Amino acid sequence: MNKSTKRKSSPTKDKQSSIPLLVEFFKEKRTRITLGITLTLTSIYMLAAMIGFFFSGGIDQSLIDSSSFGQIISNPQIMANNPTGKIGAWIADLFINHWFGLPSFILCYLLILCSFRIAGAKIKQFNKKIFIGMMIVLWTSLLLGFITESIYKLFEVGTGYLFPGGGHGYFLSLWLNALIGRVGTILFLVLTFSIILFFGFEQTFYRWVDYIKENIRKRKEKALAALLAQKEGQQTEEMQETLEPIMANEETQEEDEDNEDENQQTDFSYPDFPEQEAITYDIEKEKTNDNEDSQDNEDHENSEDSDKGLELEIKTTPASSIDFEISDHSDESIQIEAEKDEVEKDEDLQLTISNPDSEETIDHNISPTEDYDPTLELSNYQYPTLDLLEEHSSGNPKVTQEELEENKNKIVNTLLNYKIEIIKIKATIGPTVTLYEIIPAPGVKISKIKNLEDDIALSLAALGIRIIAPIPGAGTIGIEVPNQNPEVVSMRGIIASKKFQESNFALPIALGRTISNETYTIDLAKMPHLLVAGATGQGKSVGLNAIITSLLYKKHPSQLKFVMVDPKKVELSIYSIIEKHFLAKLPDEEDAIITETSKVVNTLNSLCIEMDSRYDLLKIAQVRNIKEYNEKFIKRKLNPNNGHKFLPYIVVIVDEFADLIMTAGKEVETPIARIAQLARAVGIHMIIATQRPSTNIITGIIKANFPARIAFKVASMIDSRTILDSPGANQLIGRGDMLISVNSEMTRVQCAFVDTPEVDAITHFIAKQQSYPDVFALPEYVPEGEGNGLADIDLSTRDALFEDAARLIVSSQQGSTSSIQRRFSIGYNRAGKIIDQLEATGIVGPFEGSKARQVLVQDEYALEQILNAKF
Repeated sequence: MNKSTKRKSSPTKDKQSSIPLLVEFFKEKRTRITLGITLTLTSIYMLAAMIGFFFSGGIDQSLIDSSSFGQIISNPQIMANNPTGKIGAWIADLFINHWFGLPSFILCYLLILCSFRIAGAKIKQFNKKIFIGMMIVLWTSLLLGFITESIYKLFEVGTGYLFPGGGHGYFLSLWLNALIGRVGTILFLVLTFSIILFFGFEQTFYRWVDYIKENIRKRKEKALAALLAQKEGQQTEEMQETLEPIMANEETQEEDEDNEDENQQTDFSYPDFPEQEAITYDIEKEKTNDNEDSQDNEDHENSEDSDKGLELEIKTTPASSIDFEISDHSDESIQIEAEKDEVEKDEDLQLTISNPDSEETIDHNISPTEDYDPTLELSNYQYPTLDLLEEHSSGNPKVTQEELEENKNKIVNTLLNYKIEIIKIKATIGPTVTLYEIIPAPGVKISKIKNLEDDIALSLAALGIRIIAPIPGAGTIGIEVPNQNPEVVSMRGIIASKKFQESNFALPIALGRTISNETYTIDLAKMPHLLVAGATGQGKSVGLNAIITSLLYKKHPSQLKFVMVDPKKVELSIYSIIEKHFLAKLPDEEDAIITETSKVVNTLNSLCIEMDSRYDLLKIAQVRNIKEYNEKFIKRKLNPNNGHKFLPYIVVIVDEFADLIMTAGKEVETPIARIAQLARAVGIHMIIATQRPSTNIITGIIKANFPARIAFKVASMIDSRTILDSPGANQLIGRGDMLISVNSEMTRVQCAFVDTPEVDAITHFIAKQQSYPDVFALPEYVPEGEGNGLADIDLSTRDALFEDAARLIVSSQQGSTSSIQRRFSIGYNRAGKIIDQLEATGIVGPFEGSKARQVLVQDEYALEQILNAKF
């Protein structure tokens, strides 16, 4: 029975196993390349067949129309005039006469695109190109069919064998003409053409619009310049008429009196000034008139609002429009200031403006060399492109008018139940939360509205109601209500925003969108450290990826290095492949992503050494921060032979900080506090993340040195106060909803979503490019109690620079590793070994933490005696 059962079930198993094998066969690279080549050759064959159709289509028509076409194909004696044979003639007739007509040539191009895609080539916006290509084929076929049908009917001639729009275009035009008439068909063609143009070639369309605007602006400038030139010409003619009598008298005077006449001529240049004053007055007058008009308009609007009842004012402002309004406003202000400067400047002002030009000329003469370029070693480095990120949302808020009105009525009725009247209410729609700003009637206490938070949440039947009483700088009370259909904020839209692309921050971070749909961008260099906390699964890891992605899109590998600490071993491991581009580690470590607690302690202490070394460089360069130091180094005002070098920013990212505190405690907290207190000026910044926002994890020392904090949704109000020093994080709705506190200003932001495949694509894009030979090495750190085995040091194999270093230390009476490193332009490891050899010889004292070692030899004579005695 068992044998028979096995024999019966074997065919089914064979069928099931054959399906995955077939799928694997088509996924194989050789199969895909073969299919791609086949499609390419097929498209070339079709192209040749359709070209030959124009020369032999009429002759081969009898063969194609024959009822015994199958017999014709099987008979080798019957030949077709098409160069691709009888099959080619049949394919050309099918596509050109029966299907799409002349637009069938576009199908050959689309077929070649498909062949490249099947073969494994990456084609940008492949699906969009195929869809738009098919739309163009159908639209062009209908257009040519409509024109052909109209010509046939206008001249009352019969149809030939050639249909430019194919059978599809010809018969579809007949159907549309009968359905909506010729006028309707023309309008339908215009409508579909506009849709294809706007959705398929929007970038080209907007470029043409910008090009036209630029031409109009240039023409206006030329016209204004011509008008000014004409006015100057009129002034010159008036001046010449005024000076003609004086010039006539000069001809009759002696040469000694020529200087006096020239002085009289220069006096006549002063009539220009009254006209400039008049122009200035006109500008100020126009500005005052504009201000008065704007004030009148505002008063009129206010009077209209006061006449109406309590209506809901809806405000939806996309981030792009906000950015453009800001930039346009700034450009106008700059132009107005420039015009006022040109109009109102006097002779003293002209002299002041000319001074910088002369100074620049002197500087160029002094230092003719070009500036140092830190990106030169990786000059071919390409920043990640936007197509590596996906668009997860449509970008439009999904809040209906009915939802807004319903929430507004519930808020108003709830407040009226407690005898609280409202004068005005306004709604600002955000990606996940809608802010309702209310203005209470005079005499209403804010505390009464604040205490009704739970009652409003009950009436709205929504979680995450948050009341801001009052909104700083607005004079209103805010009620944040979650949307029924929250929108996903895509990282692609945040990175592509104008606000992020044109930011000039040292370390720009784009986190997401605010309630008013503005891109929220901050500078980590000014924060200067960031604390991220939240419950498990509320978006903390996605927030860290958004921060890292923002920096990777804006910074060059020579400008930024990451030190990543990941006790969980899986959150940040995706960035290990870019270690030679952006990561930093200890010299003897194998993995750039630090996962063991002991290595975390050594790395943090190594960063303290790096911080002290950088402060020494800043002290010698006589600058206050890393920005001034790098600018001075780029201008080649600092000598690399003295140990100076370009200093990249270092961002330390510590994930699961609670685990480190539990296992290491003070060993981790002490160097973190020291870095947080001092490292801002030298370009070392920290980002600490934890999912346990308790007081034994986020201690007072940590909170005091991390003024910028991000709180995702937490479980209790106590946790919210631990992170933000205020409630609110416990009322968030999760899934990336967060509160950001910077300089005591609280902002609610929906974090941008970046998925793991997107991060993987970005890191692989960077890893494929040229990298540095080695990972950026941090200073070597020897823990206390280790490295004191002086008996293990073999002085017979001392360094070649040992005696020179000994004389340098004795003459300067400063025993530090950094001084040897700078003086001899060697690495930190080699300088440390020389210091150990000097300690074993008795020239310097033992290691004393951040302090310089004590020099035990007082003069060079005693040093020579020691060297002669021991060597």
